Amino acid sequence: MNNSGKWFHVIEAVLAVMVILMAAAMLLEKNSKQYRKISVVIQDAEDTQWAAFRYGLKMAAQDQKVELVVASTADVLTKEEQLNTIKREIELGADAVIVQPVPGDDLEQKLKHLEKKVPIMLVEYTAAKEREKSQFPSVEPDHSAMGEALAEELKKDYCGNLSGKKYGILMKADAPHAMNSRRQGVEKALQDTGIVCSWVVDGSVENKPEVDIVIALDNNSLIKAAEQAAANNLHGALVYGIGNSTQAAYYLDTGSVECLVVPDEFSVGYYSLTEAAERLRHFFRGMKSRVVAYTVIRREELFEERNQEILFTMCQ
Repeated sequence: MNNSGKWFHVIEAVLAVMVILMAAAMLLEKNSKQYRKISVVIQDAEDTQWAAFRYGLKMAAQDQKVELVVASTADVLTKEEQLNTIKREIELGADAVIVQPVPGDDLEQKLKHLEKKVPIMLVEYTAAKEREKSQFPSVEPDHSAMGEALAEELKKDYCGNLSGKKYGILMKADAPHAMNSRRQGVEKALQDTGIVCSWVVDGSVENKPEVDIVIALDNNSLIKAAEQAAANNLHGALVYGIGNSTQAAYYLDTGSVECLVVPDEFSVGYYSLTEAAERLRHFFRGMKSRVVAYTVIRREELFEERNQEILFTMCQ
C-alpha cells in the first residue's frame, strides 16, 4: 500500500472518531438540559380520584427539577385517542411520557413504536394481559392483593360464616386486566365460605337481583354503589370497595361504605415520574417497575393519625 493509501485510511479513521465524539457530545448535551419535560396521559385527568396521584407527580417534579405537564383528556379515551394524545405531547416537546394504558390488543406494539422517540412509563396497570409479560416498566398497586384484602375484611365482619349469602361485583370495563386481577383476589379469599356471586357488572347496580353485599373494585364503581346505598336502593346490602378519592372517604365516614381499601396513588405518581426523570438524566439507565402499597381503612379508623397522610394527599 502506498503512502497516499495509508494517509487516506488514517484520515478516514480520524473522521470516524470525530463523528463519534460529536454524537456523544450532542447526546451528553441533550441529557444535561437543566429542565426536561415529562408529560402524563391518563383518562379523565381532572377527576378527583387523581388528586393524590397528581400530588405525587408534582412533588417528584420539584425534587427532580423537571417540567410536568398533565394532558387534558376526556372521561373515556379510546386507543386511538390516547395514541394521538401521546403523539401530540411528543410533538410539543415531551422528553418522556407517563401513560395509563387503555384497552387494546395491539397497544403495546403501538407504544413500542412511540418509545423509539421518548421513554414511556406505564401507571396503574400494564398494557399486556399479564404483568410479567409487559414490555414496559410500570408503577401500580398489587391488584390481586387489594381484592383479597377487601374480601378478608368482609369475612371478618361475618366471622367467616358467609353460607347462604350472595354478593355482586361492580367494576369498570376499561381496565380489564387490573379489574380481573382484583376480582380473582376477591374470589380466592371467598372460596369455600359458602357465599355465592350473583352478578358481575360494569356501570350501575340498579335493577340487579338483590344481594347481601356489593363489592366495588374501583373508585368510580365504589361511588356509584355508595350513592345507591345512601339512597336506600340496595335493599340493605353492605358496600365494600377499593377507592382513592375524597368522595370515597366521605361515604366511608357517613356509613354508606363498610370498608375501604386505598391504593397509594401518591407513590404511583411520585415513583413513575422519578423513574422517568432518572432515565432522562442517565441515558443508559433502565426504568424500574414498582408495586405500591395499599391501606385498609374502617370508619372508626378514618381520622386516626396513621391515615392523615392518605387523607391529605386525596385533598391536594
